[in-house]
Formats: sequence, C-alpha cells, structure tokens
Amino acid sequence: MGRSVVYELSKNFALRIIKLYIYLKEEKKEYVMSKQIYRCGTSIGANIAESQFAQSDADYINKLSIALKEAAETIYWLELLYETDLISPKQYESMLNDAKTITGTLMNIVNKIKNKNNVK
Repeated sequence: MGRSVVYELSKNFALRIIKLYIYLKEEKKEYVMSKQIYRCGTSIGANIAESQFAQSDADYINKLSIALKEAAETIYWLELLYETDLISPKQYESMLNDAKTITGTLMNIVNKIKNKNNVK
C-alpha cells in the first residue's frame, strides 16, 4: 500500500520533533515543554497512520480530526518555546510552516470527504 502525502509529511515532521526534543533536553535543559511537544508532535503522524485502517469514512474523519487537534496543540507549544526564547526565530518559522502545511492538508482531506458524504 502506498503512503499518502500527509502520512509522509507527518512522519518527517515527527522526526523533526524528536530532534527538537533531544535538543531542548540536552542543550536547553528544558524538560516540561519539550515532553509536551514531543507527545503531540509525534501523535499527529500516529493518528494519520491509524487512519489508514479506518473502518468507515466517519472513522477516517475521526482519526484525522484527532491529528488536527494534535497539530493545533503542537503549534501552541511551538509558540511558547519561541516566545520563551528556547527556539530561534528560524527554528520556529520552519517548524510552524511544516505544522501549518500538515494542518491545511488534513483540513482539505476532511472537508473533501465531508462534502462527498454531505456531512456538516
């Protein structure tokens, strides 16, 4: 089975989040926010991976909706890390751009399925 674009985007993002987590722990000695962003940033892809075996369109939408929530939380933690000077403007903009790309892609997929099925 081929992997979807959003799967690949989220997996690459998760790898970046893991590296950020290691950086925050080892270089910045930050253990609380780093754990939070690690959890939600890697959960995006995990939910997308799980969605590949959804039992129905409703189940698929549910899994992708959870991934969207995790992406929103990840953006929140990125904002806090940036505003507390734990990550640089360059790191922030790059990671934020990736998170927004994933969010937009997920929203497009969910809306397309909802429109196909006349779901509000």
